[in-house]
Amino acid sequence: MLLTMPFQTGDLVVVILREPRERVWGRLLGLEAPGIALRGLDLTPWEEVLGLVRRGEAEQVALSTRFLPMHRVEAMYLDEASSGAPSLAETFLQRTGLDPQAFLADPHSR
Repeated sequence: MLLTMPFQTGDLVVVILREPRERVWGRLLGLEAPGIALRGLDLTPWEEVLGLVRRGEAEQVALSTRFLPMHRVEAMYLDEASSGAPSLAETFLQRTGLDPQAFLADPHSR
């Protein structure tokens, strides 16, 4: 049976990492056997991130382009609404007024 991957470049995803345990939200840049390339941020300070962006201080957000080696990846989820709860992207748009895809875009392509 062939497994179809639901993940496409540009999708917004949440990645759960181990050792140390982290949750990262971002835009998928690439997915291959060695790991995941992602433009995003750590979700620990989510409320702080939303506040900074809402106040026009987005440059204070620790947004980065990173490679996550597969041995650290515990799980990856599409950022989508679930059980009536909005996706992180919907929450970001609702609370900041900014398009999350634009916020997570490569700074060299802006």
